[in-house]
Amino acid sequence: MIVVRMMKTVKIMNAVLLALSVLAALVRSDPPRCEPGDELAGKQEPLRPSRRSHALPARCTGMLLGYCDDMPYSQTVFPNLLDQRSREEVEMSTEYLLLSVLHSLLNGECSPDLRMLGCSVVVPRCDRDRPVKPCRTTCEDVRRSCVHAFEGISMAWPYFLDCDRFFVSEEEGCYDPLEGLRARQEVTLASISPEESSTIIQFIYHSNAQMVNMLKKTAAQCSDISHTYSIGRSFEGKDLLVIEFSDNPGQHDLLEPEVKYIANMHGNEVLGRQLLIYLAQYLCSEYQLGNKRIQSLVNSTRIHILASMNPDGYELAAAEVEDSNDPDGEQGPRFNGWTSGRANAQNIDLNRNFPDLTSIVYSLRRSRRFRNDHIPIPDSYWFGKVAPETYAVMKWIRSIPFVISASLHGGELVVSYPYDLSKHPQEEKMFSPTPDEQVFKQLARTYADAHATMADNNTERCGAPFGIRGGIINGAQWYSFPGGMSDFNYLHTNCFEVTVELGCDKFPAEHELYSEWQRNKEALLSFMESVHRGIKGIVKDKHGKGIKGARVSVRGIWHDVTTAEDGDYWRLLTPGIHIVSAHAPGYRRAIKKVRLPAHMQQAGRVDFVLEEDLSEAGLEGFDLELMDTYERFDPYNQYERYTLAELGQNGEERHEKPWWWSYFTQSGNVAPTWLLRND
Repeated sequence: MIVVRMMKTVKIMNAVLLALSVLAALVRSDPPRCEPGDELAGKQEPLRPSRRSHALPARCTGMLLGYCDDMPYSQTVFPNLLDQRSREEVEMSTEYLLLSVLHSLLNGECSPDLRMLGCSVVVPRCDRDRPVKPCRTTCEDVRRSCVHAFEGISMAWPYFLDCDRFFVSEEEGCYDPLEGLRARQEVTLASISPEESSTIIQFIYHSNAQMVNMLKKTAAQCSDISHTYSIGRSFEGKDLLVIEFSDNPGQHDLLEPEVKYIANMHGNEVLGRQLLIYLAQYLCSEYQLGNKRIQSLVNSTRIHILASMNPDGYELAAAEVEDSNDPDGEQGPRFNGWTSGRANAQNIDLNRNFPDLTSIVYSLRRSRRFRNDHIPIPDSYWFGKVAPETYAVMKWIRSIPFVISASLHGGELVVSYPYDLSKHPQEEKMFSPTPDEQVFKQLARTYADAHATMADNNTERCGAPFGIRGGIINGAQWYSFPGGMSDFNYLHTNCFEVTVELGCDKFPAEHELYSEWQRNKEALLSFMESVHRGIKGIVKDKHGKGIKGARVSVRGIWHDVTTAEDGDYWRLLTPGIHIVSAHAPGYRRAIKKVRLPAHMQQAGRVDFVLEEDLSEAGLEGFDLELMDTYERFDPYNQYERYTLAELGQNGEERHEKPWWWSYFTQSGNVAPTWLLRND
């Protein structure tokens, strides 16, 4: 069961800062209240070492702090655990200011746990005129669950929540400041019957910071099957964050296929971005709830999700939608003209920025030594303008043995597949199939048929008659373009990638997000499951050692796949009888006949053991010079241009402060450098 919470979100940064300023004013607007000994205790500016030496002895006193008035005790003591000596000093401190705005900064994440944990340090519980320290285990639990929220806004974990410094063990006489909160939560959970267990997804738009926060939160929630990693940065320095799901996250398991989803390649095509955020939450939650289908998928597949390849473009598109004059607050393509934010911050269309290997295939197809797989990137490509986002994705797909992939777009309702470039330069709409036409059609149909309406001929379209084709089309037959990501995947790596156009509206209204999730959920799952088709196996030598880089060929399909680091491979095939061979430099070719029945639930296992052959025959079919060229990537250090752009004139590294920094510095406090991350 999906519980829908529709919320309209306004995430323009100035509005956030304004809200924080109002909160800060409220924090400091309380009239001064005298406490016993205040006239002698005095005040101290943050980080000043000197103190008055004639303060009265510590006494238990009332809390009288608005943002800590729900603590499970009413008496505190000064000086507190931070050596702040009065209520007024606490109220004027950056630490208390941070507690007062955490809910807004983190968009409600980890509230009120973080605030109450901080209150246990700045206004500790008092017992017999002495402060009682909170429990270290409580601090560690909160940090484990919430550190991702700080990472999401590029903020360091606050120093005064250091679990080793300000918290103690139960043996030392600690107390749990969240005990009452947990008791209330347990009562609420007890009122929900086991049959009502459900995945709860909030169907709202996510800003870039919220997206990162949500993905890291999801990975932390399912840390046994998930983790996040960055493949690089956008032109404006935003992380290209991937969330991975696997029963062994962070590692490639032998014979376990790798799948990837990429969305938001065009920054103004945002539905796919949201669907992938929801998919990550769904996989995590359903796995924990015991959904057998999801558990089987995650346990047998390594899944990588890049929700936004173009976060810079998204920011521009989202800002224009927010600035629209639509009285109902609707969002849609008519408000951004289908173009604002499409390109990256360099005004590069990322789906035209990959090496054009398809033209190389067309120009060499009559050559005797022609190959149309694992084509090296020509040196001339690096003299052009290569976007950092494109560079990062190319390195990513070269480093992981992906088997299938889908890139989610918007503007039509169809699945297209390679080639995207027409085989005739004068024909813009010419059917231009790959040698794996039948496999690609099978992949495309998997998504289209599982989608609620894509394959239906009666579905309202955006102008093109894709319904009569079952919701799929060869890319070049639709419209031709060079430098696309799908063609590059197929011609440079083992990966078969299709392009999924999710609908006419590139930036649909928020209230439509739930319906779009319902239409696409089954298709997203079915597509990932389709990786377990065809055959898989290991190519080994006679000693049982896997052979890296061996070629697996299928008679009649002029496109090979190569083995991964440990000799394992995956070859998508349609049902039928296939003649499959494996060969590697210095080894004799091995051949097997394979019969694949229809409706296979798992890929067939076909292993090969190769005999050594050091004669010239053992090198037949291998161009060693070409193989060496393939291994060269960025031979002219193209990426250095992007790292140099982040340096000052004298070569020193230049760090831009995060968006929330000016708020703290403008508040009159000493700049809280302890909130800045070292990375």
